[in-house]
Amino acid sequence: MLPVARRRWLETKVQDEGQIDIDAISELLKVSPMTIRRDLKELESNNKVIRTHGGAISPYSLTQEVPYSSKENKNVQLKKEIAQKALSLIQENSTIILDSGTTTFELAKLIKNLDALTIITNDIKIANELLYSKHNVIVIGGEMQNDIGALFGSAAEQMLNMIHADFLFLGAHAIKLEEGISAPTFGKSQIKKLMINAAATTWCLADHSKFDQYSFTKVCKLHELDGIISDNGISESTLTRYKESVDIL
Repeated sequence: MLPVARRRWLETKVQDEGQIDIDAISELLKVSPMTIRRDLKELESNNKVIRTHGGAISPYSLTQEVPYSSKENKNVQLKKEIAQKALSLIQENSTIILDSGTTTFELAKLIKNLDALTIITNDIKIANELLYSKHNVIVIGGEMQNDIGALFGSAAEQMLNMIHADFLFLGAHAIKLEEGISAPTFGKSQIKKLMINAAATTWCLADHSKFDQYSFTKVCKLHELDGIISDNGISESTLTRYKESVDIL
């Protein structure tokens, strides 16, 4: 197969299946993995694919950012149950970080009734929920993401570099076994990375719809988490695969 025809075939394969594996394609087409890597690099330069570790995905398969109003009523009961489980992990007098998101917002609703904690967040809706609580609430500075309410940017990053927390409850746009946690923007990814660095223990809160998904920028590998708290909607086969890399409650 000529290079032009092979690249056209690869492009179609990625569009049809959402992702491809270099080793599998190399064996199927009887060419070297390096040849496939060069083909994928060429396709990526033309915005036809997005290369990943060991393969490529379609740019149309990425999990995109959606406005807060579009997701706040999605899987609400599941998010409440996840938040209840997360609540059981919080120890008295802890310092915790609450990442932005609708599931962490459900946790904030439960936390506000506890005795005083120190809570750090980059979510203005979470901060507002805790307005009349007894907690010491610290809102990291920065630029506000319209329609979302999350704070990001250099001011937020500087503040996170100065703190240490006992727990982080991390939100997730997408979770994939090999790639780990990913986010839709560089700014959001960087904030999440700094939160992980600032916390002694990190639990990701994510309902089953976030699994086997991939977004634009990498946040962390699954082994960097202490665990994931999710719901019973995860299939047994998916649960088995992921539990080889990370604890799941």
